[in-house]
Amino acid sequence: MSATDSNTGTQSLFTGLPSGVVPIVAILAALVSTYIHLSLAPMVMQFNTVQGALFILAGLGFIGGIVLYLTKYWRRELYLVAIVFALAQVAAFFVMGGRVNQMAIASKVSEVVFAAAAAYLYQTDTAVTS
Repeated sequence: MSATDSNTGTQSLFTGLPSGVVPIVAILAALVSTYIHLSLAPMVMQFNTVQGALFILAGLGFIGGIVLYLTKYWRRELYLVAIVFALAQVAAFFVMGGRVNQMAIASKVSEVVFAAAAAYLYQTDTAVTS
């Protein structure tokens, strides 16, 4: 998946949206988790600044991952980083004693869906990296 500028013959930084259902599901799942983390961060910050900062970092991590995925710098091995990052969010919820509520369930389900989609993409990505 590479985009080339037809006028100059140079390769653009962004490759565009990926084709297929699984990449779109992965991006949407990451966006759901991002939205939940960033929308709850100000409220969490009032009670626990460290946890609030972690919420912000989690949201920014997903955004950064999406942006990286849409660039020419994405490599197959980064799927493994994405899987670990998503599953670390789930593990952190339980380790830090998170309260179970609708937002927590939605976030954790989206992160598991994201990790499963990333695992599938890792298994099926045959692109040769340079």
